[in-house]
Amino acid sequence: MRRSLTGLLLATLSPVALFAQPVAAQQAPAENAAARDLHQLFKDSDEASLRRNPLFAIFRGDMRFADRFGDYITDAYFAAEKKANEEDMARLAKIDRSKLNPTDQIAYDVFQWQAEQTAIGYRPDVLKLNAVRPLNHFYGFHTFYPTFSSGQGGAPFATLTDYENGLKRHREFVIYLDRAIGRFREGAESGIFETKLTINNVIAQLDAQLAQSTEESPYYGPIKQLPASFSDADKARLTADYKAAIEQGIYPAYRRLRDYLKTEYLPKARDTVGLSSMKGGAMLYKLAIENTTTLPLDAETVHQTGLSEVARIKGEMEKVRTEVGFTGTLPQFFDYLRNDPKFKKESRAALTQGYYDIGKQVDAKIGAYFSTLPKAPLEIRPYEEFREKYEAGGSYQQGTPDGSRPGTFYFNAYDLPSRTTPGEVTLYLHEGAPGHHFQISLAQENDKLPAFMRFGGNTAFAEGWALYAETLGYDMGFYKDPYSRQGTLDDEMLRAMR
Repeated sequence: MRRSLTGLLLATLSPVALFAQPVAAQQAPAENAAARDLHQLFKDSDEASLRRNPLFAIFRGDMRFADRFGDYITDAYFAAEKKANEEDMARLAKIDRSKLNPTDQIAYDVFQWQAEQTAIGYRPDVLKLNAVRPLNHFYGFHTFYPTFSSGQGGAPFATLTDYENGLKRHREFVIYLDRAIGRFREGAESGIFETKLTINNVIAQLDAQLAQSTEESPYYGPIKQLPASFSDADKARLTADYKAAIEQGIYPAYRRLRDYLKTEYLPKARDTVGLSSMKGGAMLYKLAIENTTTLPLDAETVHQTGLSEVARIKGEMEKVRTEVGFTGTLPQFFDYLRNDPKFKKESRAALTQGYYDIGKQVDAKIGAYFSTLPKAPLEIRPYEEFREKYEAGGSYQQGTPDGSRPGTFYFNAYDLPSRTTPGEVTLYLHEGAPGHHFQISLAQENDKLPAFMRFGGNTAFAEGWALYAETLGYDMGFYKDPYSRQGTLDDEMLRAMR
């Protein structure tokens, strides 16, 4: 699973352009007019998008707009995004695709598909369902932004300007949180609600951050690493300003959001959890299938595929059960794997070291399978405790194209007894190397690709690559251990069931 700023912003709109597709970037010896127009469109579209979405730029290492958090939520923002997309599509339509070389034709087609998907997200009937659900426990700036701003995330803190920009972004973040309350109110008035399950989790996430003292907050992290080159006066001023930003800005905004959700929104929220039970949800689900898979499938076809996969995977699990000599039933085998102490790590430190060891083992083998390796390093770290309870078992966050910020493989150490060892290798191969880290980093590092391919893409491609990366565990010898093979089958089963 890939978690990114792009995914966060687009999760409730048109969840397009999450990952880059590494298409061969061969150019014709001399560009014709059609190619020049296409490449200029790609450049202009990206530049305009960065100006409208400044956090995108920061995440890519572009600090030109780093004094802004951005809008992302108002009618004016949605209108500007819609207008920009329409202008892109109009310019694309004027380019003669037949005059392009095969590589540029692929780029043309991908850009067109993404623009069409984006247009769907800004249709009034779709936008009115999504804009009024600005966050839940699995996506939202309330959990993304603290890590981003911690001094260990996407925003750099090396210069006085970096620190001043951080304070400016915090002020806009507070505005965003208050506007999120307004969006939730609109949904309540129109009968469009998030679920009690998700909202209870959001309330708990906000409470977890509010329970941290100022000095414990991730927003205070940059103050703990003030550069020695800063003057004593600047250090004192910034310390006071960051405390004030947390205590007088961010925390009060969190409380306002928490209190609204708890006292006004939660009692009216949906008891049911499926989109099908939400007004307009069936339409959203249908759109999500094609956007995610790029295929015009219906829900029943997807469901039947899942049932077929469950049957196949159960058969493979039975083979593992037999191979290890377990004499009970398959459900009893599952209980054994969940509960036997030999499949558990005794501490968070031991769990962390286990992933470090797996990373070294993969690094020792990877050169035999890939001739091109990312320049960007890969960092392994657990989720921060303030957000781990509601995160997935693992995820990947991309670094910068120049490698100055590494890619990060996050693993979950919450409820340590539930984190069993059989699934560790497959999780690392998927989220780390050679999974998301390879595909995303190599695309970013290929400056011959247009920006929308370097930093964009689609879920089917990115997750498809990561699933393929898991299977390399067989070739690399990791799944000779039947319990590790059971771990990768567990992950296959998770996807089939959901």
